[in-house]
Amino acid sequence: MKNTEKNIAYFHLPGLFEFYDLYSVFLPLYREHREYFYDRFEIASVYGAPADCIWGGGRVGAGECKAEDVLALMKEYGISSRLTFSNSLLRPEHLTDRKCNALCELFAASKGVRNGVIIHSELLLEHIKNIYPELYFVSSTTKVQTDFDEFLSETKRSEFKYVVPDFRLNKQYDKLAALPQVLKDKVEFLCNECCSFYCKDRKACYENVSRKNLGESCEDHICKAPGAEEGYRFSKAMKNPAFISTDDIINTYLPLGFSNFKIEGRGLGSAVILEFLLYYLTKPEYRLTVREEIYLDSMLDLF
Repeated sequence: MKNTEKNIAYFHLPGLFEFYDLYSVFLPLYREHREYFYDRFEIASVYGAPADCIWGGGRVGAGECKAEDVLALMKEYGISSRLTFSNSLLRPEHLTDRKCNALCELFAASKGVRNGVIIHSELLLEHIKNIYPELYFVSSTTKVQTDFDEFLSETKRSEFKYVVPDFRLNKQYDKLAALPQVLKDKVEFLCNECCSFYCKDRKACYENVSRKNLGESCEDHICKAPGAEEGYRFSKAMKNPAFISTDDIINTYLPLGFSNFKIEGRGLGSAVILEFLLYYLTKPEYRLTVREEIYLDSMLDLF
């Protein structure tokens, strides 16, 4: 999975375990009717974590699908599976967790397209790198690296195949354009963040999620940013100064040499994820067609 072919946008989608039912309906449509979808846009990976994974981060995992079923679906369509193991508060005693190690072993042994891990903890990075070398690594945006030089140092690290910068670096075009191509190929932009551009509590929010995944008793993090009580709304995300639209991808990022784009949304409903798939992958004239195909599938409950 090189994801470096010129003028192709590679998308990394949410909900590997969480939205298995949606992808099991969407992916056959995506393969059988490529005329519905943008020619230069492709699905490179789907990321997520099942429930009760102490290595999980970013969001509290809620996926109930069996890992074997997930791998089979993604392998059928040549899509990389990524485990979201971005807990930032892991301690040495957590590295022996049987469930998380078993998942790494299973994903590492899967033949075909290479699978990966989205990671925050340096401790966990060393553990997985030494025991499951078949997996590649993605540096998590949960590190909240808002300083461009800090982000640049991260992209230079050989351990990481991809680095997801903090969304507030998305529009620093002059600095981004100056990167050598080998580093541009590693950058994976978070496109649809709804969090306030000026939020000061992002790291604390992620740490709260890490504690919950570890099973620690703690109060919910209450975001103080304006409008936070509304929850995620795609319409609001589109107004974020860091939002990356399809036009931005085609007219700005691809010409600058960037190819990888992440869509957030593991904690949202499948109906919202469908809207992301329609917006980012589907040609406008076919969005209603795809929406109807998905909604009329009697086996799929989108709500």
